[in-house]
Amino acid sequence: MILSKTLAAWALGAAPWGLAAACLSDAEVSALMARWTETLPAANPEVQSEADAACTRAKLNALQLQRFNKVIGYKAGLTNPAVQKRFNHDQPVWGKLFDSMVLDNGAVVDARFGARPLFEADLLVRVKSAAIQDAKTPLEVLQHIDQIIPFIELPDLVVETPSKLNGAAIGALNVGARLGVAGQPIQVPAARGDRHALHEALRDMTVVLSDHQGNTLGIGKGGDIMDHPLNAVVWLAQAIGQEGLRLQPGDVVSLGSFSPLLPPKPGLKVVATYQGLPGAQPVSVQFK
Repeated sequence: MILSKTLAAWALGAAPWGLAAACLSDAEVSALMARWTETLPAANPEVQSEADAACTRAKLNALQLQRFNKVIGYKAGLTNPAVQKRFNHDQPVWGKLFDSMVLDNGAVVDARFGARPLFEADLLVRVKSAAIQDAKTPLEVLQHIDQIIPFIELPDLVVETPSKLNGAAIGALNVGARLGVAGQPIQVPAARGDRHALHEALRDMTVVLSDHQGNTLGIGKGGDIMDHPLNAVVWLAQAIGQEGLRLQPGDVVSLGSFSPLLPPKPGLKVVATYQGLPGAQPVSVQFK
């Protein structure tokens, strides 16, 4: 009950500063999109409330949709308390994922794929049923997804001074969605008992991010994301619902960071493994 109330409060996205909404102008968002397209640092957006973020993100998404063909899903960001602390924010944020953003396992990517490129261990899930919109628990989420997909996200914080970003600004920037590398999907079992076992494995798994020599770059637990990673889906469904959106069959959802956000370097190969998650194969990306 406490968790569900917390999720609902997060979904409402009330501005903690009590400031009136002040969306970035069309010209400011166009300039931001131009810098994003050119992979050059943009001015930090001056947004201080969730309303600022939602309005600015909507304008940015409209411009991004002109570049891409369609929205393929959503990403939940700042779902890990360690990442929230880094950006001095106490709730998640969300953005849209577009086609061509998700690359195949083993992809070779320019180390300067963005203005402020980073990488992190993540997971995707794929929606099976629109009933997921009303899911209130991770077990209910499992009933309405058909795949869990190992994922290394490659976000781009875009701006001139990432250290000065707050949570609202990250939301305005579409949570830095740029690229990601997806591994081999794990099929969600139909049997209820098997789903219960998968539910526990997701919570208890250890996610390890390492280089090609086996050196550990980052490590986290499944429960580091909102006590259970599928709580990110519960939160996201509620959050996008506040803006009249709904998760649909075929949508993918990025759950957030199991590892620290790290900068890529040419020649680095990164591998994410999901220890304790049955059927999970490593996913990797090579930077050039």
